[in-house]
Amino acid sequence: MAEENLVLYETVDKVSIVTLNRPDKLNAINVALREAAMAALNEADADPNTRVVMLRGAGRAFCVGYDIGAEDPEKAKWRHDPLKWREYLHESCAFEMKPWDMKKPVIAQVQGYALGGGCELAMFCDLTICGDDAKFGEPEVRFSGVGPALIMPFIIGYKRARELLYMGDMIDDETAKEFGMVNRVVPAAELDAAALKLANRMALVDPEALNGTKLGLRRTAEAAGLRNAILNGVDIVSIMYAVETESGTRFKEITKKDGLGAALKWRGDQFKA
Repeated sequence: MAEENLVLYETVDKVSIVTLNRPDKLNAINVALREAAMAALNEADADPNTRVVMLRGAGRAFCVGYDIGAEDPEKAKWRHDPLKWREYLHESCAFEMKPWDMKKPVIAQVQGYALGGGCELAMFCDLTICGDDAKFGEPEVRFSGVGPALIMPFIIGYKRARELLYMGDMIDDETAKEFGMVNRVVPAAELDAAALKLANRMALVDPEALNGTKLGLRRTAEAAGLRNAILNGVDIVSIMYAVETESGTRFKEITKKDGLGAALKWRGDQFKA
């Protein structure tokens, strides 16, 4: 049965709220969710009645990244084709950068896990508020992947980003705040109210001022090379996706035989020492 209502859109006063709505999969990103989220974010950006956008996830997690456990026969056909991977990863990168490219400021509301593409998506938002149960990280390297949008060094600095990206470790809410990845941490039970309060406070500012300030900040960062750096990174890592590696091959074997949870446990256990 096809999934429905993968992304929800609503407005509260002058705030547009976009909710990733695949809670049974911890809002893991597949093509359908990505396309629905892009459409909802476009709708939010064009809505004349709102000034600020809030991006959140339904259920226990903000977003655990891409749905690596799903079978995709089409993708299997070009598993070792770096040009196909390049095309696919650029589409994923465009999705993750959507909050960055929008006219209106976007606030990420993060509860539970924000991993992989979900972590990158939150970093591309203008502000991030999270619950005290939040966990951030990009574990893809442990099974020979890497996120398509290498934004982390620009947010937290190269030394910290290298450590997280090279080893795939997660950090908690307070560490994320210390690193500059998060603006505010609140008790998980108060997250919904605190996020809406923050968005409503920002919405008191005239849209011309908000949009102009965001555009100025974006143009400044891109003049310094941010967009070119990220797109060049996509071209480089696409080769990695087409290569067979020892841990990547074993990860896929365990996933096929025992499920994604078993594969994640197998790889995660190796890093506990």
